Amino acid sequence: METLFGHDRMSKRERVLATLRHQPVDRCALLEQLSYNPRVIGDWTGKDIQGFDYTLDDVCEVCRKTMDVVMPPSVLKNRSGQETAADGFVHQYDNWTVWTVSRPFTDEAGARDWLGQRLAALRHQGVDAEQERRDWHDYMTDLQARLGETQIMAYPINTGLCSVYGDSGMGLELFSYVFAEDGGMLREFMDLYLARSLARLHAIAAAYAAISPIVLVAEDFSTKQGPIFSPAFLEAFHYPYVKAIVAAWHEHGLHVIYHSDGNYRKAIPALAACGADGFYCLEPNCGMDIVALKRARPDLVWAGGVDGVDLLERGTPAQVRAEVRRHILETGALEAGGMFVASSSEINPPIPPANFRAMVEAVGAERR
Repeated sequence: METLFGHDRMSKRERVLATLRHQPVDRCALLEQLSYNPRVIGDWTGKDIQGFDYTLDDVCEVCRKTMDVVMPPSVLKNRSGQETAADGFVHQYDNWTVWTVSRPFTDEAGARDWLGQRLAALRHQGVDAEQERRDWHDYMTDLQARLGETQIMAYPINTGLCSVYGDSGMGLELFSYVFAEDGGMLREFMDLYLARSLARLHAIAAAYAAISPIVLVAEDFSTKQGPIFSPAFLEAFHYPYVKAIVAAWHEHGLHVIYHSDGNYRKAIPALAACGADGFYCLEPNCGMDIVALKRARPDLVWAGGVDGVDLLERGTPAQVRAEVRRHILETGALEAGGMFVASSSEINPPIPPANFRAMVEAVGAERR
């Protein structure tokens, strides 16, 4: 059995499943995105890493040593500057960050044409179920071999909403104008996108479930103050699509965790009603305190409550240990499961290795 601490009594998979099923655990399960911090990777591998010069196996080695479940590890290309994608979007790369500089349209008419082109493609775009199954089988099998017994929480299927209004789509302002003029166009896109997503989901689900018991549905729709969209919009254009995807994953025996950045507290009851088993990425500075959330809804699974900026980037190891201890003890997670310890974002390059170690070691110090 692959262990993180000498006193571990459950396997990583047993601990993850017990957490998801709200059962007692020997210690809390650790979950993280661990791909982008060269100093942390160097600290745990013992390698002198310069820049982002490390391999996928290096990342997976750290995951095996520190995590029970991880977002799919990857490696960064050492690149900076602007690149123009095939669809005309210009992106600015700065190692671990990327953002959209310009789009192939600048006004409402251009944005409508862009969405129309995506609609036309979706109308004629089929799903090769067998190829999808093979690709995901090969991907998951290879990744699990690199990760040892550390479990995977991937996010292969989404609703498509972010791809329309987000930074890689129209942007919120143009989206608002296009939607106000023609909500039916968005409806057709969402319906077609969902149909294709569900076809892909059912094609890959068996291969995915053979490796992992947990999957993520990720759609960002909130700011620090609350949801970007009105309750009526979310009821019409988001929740039904989330519900369909969650139900499909449940059909294949997967536990489904929902992700959004920002403060989405107001939407939690509706998302839970869609069938989501829990929530990931809880930013304390946005009002998403994991202790308060778990106490309010102990029936749900909570993950990602350790502040990734003010605490992990700028705090001390002692402060990190104290916060992790608060999460574990004040939620009763050792006795009741239902909580993964994780950062509220990911282990980004500004996070000192000592603070990451403090988070991991603090989990090992609190056990049942």
